[in-house]
Amino acid sequence: MKKRQLGTSDLYVSEIGLGCMSLGTDQLRAESVINAALEEGINYFDTADLYDFGKNEEIVGLALKNVRDQVIIATKAGNRWTEAKDSWTWDPSKEYIKEAIKQSLKRLNTDYIDLYQLHGGTIEDNIEQTIEAFEELKTEGFIRHYGISSIRPNVIREYIDKSNIVSVMMQYSILDRRPEEEALPLLQENRIGVVTRGTVAKGLLSDFMLNKASQSIKKNGYLDYSFDELQEMLPVLKEKLASSRSLADVAIQYNLAQPAVASVVAGASSPEQIKENARAANSQPLTEEEIKLIRSLTKANKYDQHR
Repeated sequence: MKKRQLGTSDLYVSEIGLGCMSLGTDQLRAESVINAALEEGINYFDTADLYDFGKNEEIVGLALKNVRDQVIIATKAGNRWTEAKDSWTWDPSKEYIKEAIKQSLKRLNTDYIDLYQLHGGTIEDNIEQTIEAFEELKTEGFIRHYGISSIRPNVIREYIDKSNIVSVMMQYSILDRRPEEEALPLLQENRIGVVTRGTVAKGLLSDFMLNKASQSIKKNGYLDYSFDELQEMLPVLKEKLASSRSLADVAIQYNLAQPAVASVVAGASSPEQIKENARAANSQPLTEEEIKLIRSLTKANKYDQHR
């Protein structure tokens, strides 16, 4: 599988990364998915201390223990579970981040994390203090690089101006084109890599399309699209662009057509899904005409909050 440089860092990530949140808590089942990913040439594994109360990090660390020097492990911090573990609170403080990484390193069974990410962020945060924490962790050798996971334009701009982030993780898809006008050009200009999530838009951009739509989507639609609009538009997308390949292939290639995008992080709960995702990344790139067609059929959504 092809690899792309993540920003200006020395990390070269596979065009498909494995989003580990959907692995579940069964070690053997999770290892079968991770091993399938390794076989397909996937080297980028994205987890977070929030997932399954830290169990996800333990599973990922154990599964990758024997290939640690061949893979890129990304995890996140900033959300604290309450004592009852029924909700979490936001804490981007220096003190908390420097404590959280100790626990993540222990669970991941590793001495360092390749990419440590802030799991969110608001403009009200003490951003300078958060950056200080990441910079110290880098100097101390606990992390190789750091980034943020955010779709908030005002937060992204602050980190671009004030920090040495190498990446931003954000939701981006054919149905969520909000990053296109503002975020992607800005990040590309500043040579900061983009890692995308939500590429198949809750399954709407798969061959299932609306067959597995949640009750919420049936009632409220998806982002700027009503359910009626989705019913009208998705079959047209499939007919015009996915006659000889899956709609998920088209969705993933749409993300990879963006020069700012380094990797598409896709979840998988079975080896079969890994193979499908890998096939999509290795499929034919979209032509300029196909990209124009997609943009003519879909909405150029814009961020209207967190300005």
